[in-house]
Amino acid sequence: MTDRLSAELLLAGYAQGIFPMAESRDNPQLHWFDPALRGIVPLDKFHISRSLAKVIRRGDYNISTNAAFRGVVEGCADRDETWINGPLFTLYDQLHAAGFAHSLEVWQDGDLAGGIFGITLGGAFFGESMFSRRPNASKVALTYLVDRLRQTGFTLLDTQYITPHLASMGAIEVTRIEYRARLAQALTRECDFTSGVPPAPQSLLQRMTQTS
Repeated sequence: MTDRLSAELLLAGYAQGIFPMAESRDNPQLHWFDPALRGIVPLDKFHISRSLAKVIRRGDYNISTNAAFRGVVEGCADRDETWINGPLFTLYDQLHAAGFAHSLEVWQDGDLAGGIFGITLGGAFFGESMFSRRPNASKVALTYLVDRLRQTGFTLLDTQYITPHLASMGAIEVTRIEYRARLAQALTRECDFTSGVPPAPQSLLQRMTQTS
């Protein structure tokens, strides 16, 4: 338990397989978590439902990366209960400025409709949270994130825990031992999340269906 966590210590924790969360937005203290079962999305097993493929194919949205990082974090924290408190906002801002925290945004009609953010180390993307202000926006964000990770050489997408929403898209639970083995392998890679541009909807779907 701590309320004085530095960006460097946070990164060190992720490299060891642990992550911090707060009990609530108003509680300044952070707690380290090391669950026995860890949620991940195997990048080669990502599932796109027919209904989501239809949404993506329609293409009535725009995708960006790191264009509204703080806005995405705020969107993720904008709920009745959240584990993102003031100290974490500060840490995420610091990590984003240092090039370790990234966001992917979904825009519709000029508004931020949804997004996802996380922290990167080597070939690991530690997904922190995602949100939607319009139907399916978080699913679209996760789909484009998985494509970006595949194209830039990442091997691990950590979701910390899984939800029915994530499980429907291919998320699974692995043991702590298996997770740490996957993490150790991912940390040996050198990957650049910022390289490349978001593909056109049809190109995205073709790539995802060819490798899933």
